[in-house]
Amino acid sequence: MLTRFEHFAVTSMMGAQDTPPRANGSLCFSQQWEREAFGVALALARDGHFEWEEFRQNLIASIGEWESAHALDDPSWNYYEQWLAAFEKLLVGKGLVSEAEIDARASELQTASPV
Repeated sequence: MLTRFEHFAVTSMMGAQDTPPRANGSLCFSQQWEREAFGVALALARDGHFEWEEFRQNLIASIGEWESAHALDDPSWNYYEQWLAAFEKLLVGKGLVSEAEIDARASELQTASPV
């Protein structure tokens, strides 16, 4: 069950270019990191670190940048990769984390992940 804020965040994106993938009305996550990142973003927005609309605008821009550089049927498309790029940009812009911290953590995760 969604909290009121989660419901607001999800429904504010419905029908827009930045709508998250859904199946049978529920959010669709193909990997655990997608679910966790979505939860972190909701928690940070709910706690006042940024406005959800600000995140949405970053996401729309990220999707637009990808679309302008790729064919619309490009099989490399991944909604949550664009979502993560927009979220990271927002976090850096708000001073909540540095690009170096993001790069270091990504490197740690790649090293720890089995290929």
